[in-house]
Amino acid sequence: MDESRMLILGASVFLGFHYRAPFESGFESLPTASQYLKMTALLLLLVSIILILSPGAYHRIVWQGNDSEDIQDFATSVMDFALFPFLITLGIDFYALAGKIVGVTGGVLAGALIATTALLFWYGPGLIWRRKNSRSRRRTKPGAEMEKTPLKDRVEQVLTEARVVLPGVQALLGFQLATILMDGFDKLPQSSKYIHLMSLILMGLCVILLMTPAAFHRIVERGEDTERFHRFASIVLLVTMIPLPLGICGDLFVVLRKVFGSVSLSIGIALLTLAFFYGLWFGYPQFRKAQLSRRKLSS
Repeated sequence: MDESRMLILGASVFLGFHYRAPFESGFESLPTASQYLKMTALLLLLVSIILILSPGAYHRIVWQGNDSEDIQDFATSVMDFALFPFLITLGIDFYALAGKIVGVTGGVLAGALIATTALLFWYGPGLIWRRKNSRSRRRTKPGAEMEKTPLKDRVEQVLTEARVVLPGVQALLGFQLATILMDGFDKLPQSSKYIHLMSLILMGLCVILLMTPAAFHRIVERGEDTERFHRFASIVLLVTMIPLPLGICGDLFVVLRKVFGSVSLSIGIALLTLAFFYGLWFGYPQFRKAQLSRRKLSS
């Protein structure tokens, strides 16, 4: 999960930037095509964030915080996919902003250079060295058995998974608080302001929930690792991931409506994104858990 923490820190900075950009006065000076591309980049970035945060829910729901080769394989596969929309987002951002300074051709070159460099550095070494290790991997069948993990390790893992989620929530909460004070916010329809306020409340709730395990660990357990704390922290982490997509997609609707000017299109995209959140965070883990249970019964 340390890799997830590194990725989510970078993605969180970009998320706050993408949510804030349409409210800046300079955004309106971008060509319409660049504005739409920025919204595409925002959606791709959300896909990346959904993927990066999914191993935590998968680990809690399928394996109850215990170790297994299955969770390792799932996290690795997810990270492989999560980097690709992230690098496309980088390319689009550099195209849109560099193009404002040096023109369309310069913007295309800058975006292509950044995206290609990220592709080579992020995926190139993996293609070379993973191929060398694939033969030994094929000899060993990936295990889907639960390993009894020491309590200390399980507590450390659940706290790490909470720390993975927290930066993204903090970044979006900071954007939401600052946006209310921006001139662009005053121009929004009243309904968008109400939706933003509800999203703000949901994100504030998420921050409170994510900080609760640390307080519980110090105040109630006096820093001791206990089964009660592990169960409590696991439940709090999963509960947090219920309002979190609502807060993110609420402001996604607000931003899309401001840029596209279409309520129906904005609602449709926000609902599809919300379904992807819940599908990957809760739907697939429940499906995988049931699949492993049937496999265990039949063996």
